[in-house]
Amino acid sequence: MKRYLLLILGAGLLTSDGIAGQTKSQSIQGVWQAVEVTIPGAPPRTFTIPEPRPNLTVITAKYYSRVQVESEGPRPGMADATKATADELRAVWEPFYAEAGPYEIAGNRITLRPVAAKNPAAMAPGAFTTWTFRLDGNTLWVTAERNQKGPIANRVTVKCVRAE
Repeated sequence: MKRYLLLILGAGLLTSDGIAGQTKSQSIQGVWQAVEVTIPGAPPRTFTIPEPRPNLTVITAKYYSRVQVESEGPRPGMADATKATADELRAVWEPFYAEAGPYEIAGNRITLRPVAAKNPAAMAPGAFTTWTFRLDGNTLWVTAERNQKGPIANRVTVKCVRAE
């Protein structure tokens, strides 16, 4: 559950078309951090991401890049990766997520198309994720909608704040 929750965090940060005349607070271009995640259900659950928030999303006029740590606590250190066991490597690298690529906006929907990602499946031909969004000043809410496999059943909503 925590992995699914945090995978969604970074993807949900992305939206903007860079329309001329927009002020910074009217555009999602810039740097964002996920601060809260709401998972639907009976009852819905909301989680606050504590400081320091281990995630950043950078959005330019046409591209996005995001990195995040998907663990509930600090990752263990590793003195020598060449001597680490498979379990030690997984503990350090598995919780890290990275993705980048172009995006498109249509109305209040953003579609992300990764071209570089830690997970090769995210870069497969035709892979995408679509989110609906709402921007209010320096706060952005995004909700998972669909991917190349179809509608997302558990539509998580992520609240993000502008970091820059």
